[in-house]
Amino acid sequence: MVFNENLTVIIFCVVIFAWLAVLTFIHVRTVRHYNRLSGGISKSGLTEILESILSHQKELKHQVAEIQKRIEVLEADAQLHIARIGIVRFNPFADTGGAQSLTLALLDNQNNGIVMTSLYSRTANRWYVKEVRAGKGKDFELSKEEEAAIKKARSFHTA
Repeated sequence: MVFNENLTVIIFCVVIFAWLAVLTFIHVRTVRHYNRLSGGISKSGLTEILESILSHQKELKHQVAEIQKRIEVLEADAQLHIARIGIVRFNPFADTGGAQSLTLALLDNQNNGIVMTSLYSRTANRWYVKEVRAGKGKDFELSKEEEAAIKKARSFHTA
């Protein structure tokens, strides 16, 4: 009986010693990791460092929200800028050589804008400008060249 009690005490002591060794190993690793995290940064503790990181993160989050608002405003504004361009060269008169005349369509993302036509002849060069709304002429009927330029502009995609 005494042998069993001594064996039980010895096993208990070995288990306690093993447990203390494991806890000591974990504690040493944690302290070493803490020292690597906070070493060389400042004399303050890890708590101050983490609070500084969290406050910096909050500030960055606020800045990202502001930038996102600005991007939304710019995207809405960009819908009204010239984004699509189409050009068609043609020869409207039989007495001129080559396709010296042209039609240029300048449209925004809603297909609103203008179409400009230059008619070149031997004696003069004339320019005509028509307003375009939703891909159609607003006040004037469009020529087939102007419609072709608008069609090209609609298929034009910027990067």
